[in-house]
Amino acid sequence: MTTRTPSNPFGAISVAIIRGFVRDRAAVFFALVFPLMFLILFGGIFSDQTQSEVEMIEVGAVPLFDDLPPGAQQAFDDTFDVRHAASIDAAVAAVRSGDADVAVEMQGDTLVAHYTQTDQVKAAVTQGSLQAFVDGTNVAVTGQPPRYQLQVERVEDESLDTIQFVTPGLLGWAVAMSAAFGAAATLQGWRQSRLMRRLQLAPVSTRTVVAARVSVTVGIALVQMAIFLGLGAAAFGLTLTGAWWMGVPLLVVGTLCFMALGLLAGAITTTTEGAVNAANFMVLPMAFLSGSFFPLDGAPPWLQRISLAMPLRHLNDGMLDVMVRGESWTAALVPMAILAVFAVVVTLVAARLFRWETA
Repeated sequence: MTTRTPSNPFGAISVAIIRGFVRDRAAVFFALVFPLMFLILFGGIFSDQTQSEVEMIEVGAVPLFDDLPPGAQQAFDDTFDVRHAASIDAAVAAVRSGDADVAVEMQGDTLVAHYTQTDQVKAAVTQGSLQAFVDGTNVAVTGQPPRYQLQVERVEDESLDTIQFVTPGLLGWAVAMSAAFGAAATLQGWRQSRLMRRLQLAPVSTRTVVAARVSVTVGIALVQMAIFLGLGAAAFGLTLTGAWWMGVPLLVVGTLCFMALGLLAGAITTTTEGAVNAANFMVLPMAFLSGSFFPLDGAPPWLQRISLAMPLRHLNDGMLDVMVRGESWTAALVPMAILAVFAVVVTLVAARLFRWETA
């Protein structure tokens, strides 16, 4: 009995892999539905988010604020939500408990501000704003016109909302999770069912099998990207800037990188469940340490340095640069190079550790 070789083995294997993926409800859920749940959650939280006012408690009379120069009163009202208290001890206790951001009182000609450092960003805004109003009032009281003027301009496009900074990170995490889990589960599944041994005897080259698996994984990643960006634009007003199209090749290289991590997870484990857990152990910490769920700007410097060793950090930063920050297409080249090197090194390590048979 002779074995007939398919006329298009690459296409036949690709279709078989896609059918297996679609039939695996857990794979579809964790590749598409689960990440989209986070996008919808963050989209609902951040889509209409604006900078909150600083909650201020005034204790006694604060004549400095009554002498604000023309035009500054509106800026003061936009910055601070003011209420009054008779006791400085009660006001400080309210700040300490989180019920207010700052308590102010006048001691002679000095404005004393008692603020909380719990929210470091708001603490910096509070100090800077108060200093600006103090300086402005000094100029108004002395009658001397200011020599310099300040004009502030936002560096990002005015249309950008917070959700637009969240979307690339969530997309990077979704692709990393799908690629790593898929590669790990496939490698272990094929090894346990002895399919890999059968493929060696089949009239189909190993290169064709690998190319089909990679093509399907990259195709799934591109579908994830289309769904994320489409939903973000339709539901939450996502607006892409710069050379956003460079996100496509960047995502492809990132997918190959996390496929390599999945191969490593499959190579060092002996069961499918163990491979998936190992992939999860590799990817999940990256999501928290690479800016997928929250920005790293407020993280300690040592933690930011550690995150630079994680490929998801470079995938997220690259997509932010070309899709949100308005950078040119060259901004994606360095992250792509780092991800490519990482993919090659990890693949070689996985190949070295791989065993045909489980112990």
